Amino acid sequence: MRRLVLEEWVSLDGYAVDARGSLDFFPSTEQNRAADRDQLAFLERVDTILLARKSYEMFADYWPTPKSAGEIIADRLNALPKVVFSNTLREAPWGDGPPATVVPGDAVAAIREMKAAPGKDLVMWGSLSLAQQLMRADLIDEYHVQICPVLVGGGRPLFADRDAHARLRLVETRHYEGSGLAYLHYEPVRDA
Repeated sequence: MRRLVLEEWVSLDGYAVDARGSLDFFPSTEQNRAADRDQLAFLERVDTILLARKSYEMFADYWPTPKSAGEIIADRLNALPKVVFSNTLREAPWGDGPPATVVPGDAVAAIREMKAAPGKDLVMWGSLSLAQQLMRADLIDEYHVQICPVLVGGGRPLFADRDAHARLRLVETRHYEGSGLAYLHYEPVRDA
């Protein structure tokens, strides 16, 4: 069975988006080179990127454009197939590359089916509302959380609206000198 990896960047106080709806607290590309090299290695175990509509629009506005020139992960990220969950989009172009596949309807059910299909792992970036639905459905197999050394004081938290206790097991930690960035890899502890 394929694993679903949720990767999110958050402020030290736990927000994935600040109060203005901005992601400006992310470290710059120059500060983030070591983390990007690790990210490139991680992407070798992935064959599909999952995005909700708003995250797709942000990604499509950056990655398949000249803005991403010099980004370590750009070629690999642009080459991977993408699935966009949206009830409003009919198509999802990706620069000069193949478009993303648009899946309308019940995203949780679609992702459950994708996990059961053969292939490498799946990764979801951003897509906060959908990510939280997947958490509630217990479909996340790994949480990769990049903690940025900043307090934003409000916004949208990564872990919100939890209606049940969830235990996680710490698998790995990393820190990146010069950026203050910390990486945490957790997996859910599921009853056998």
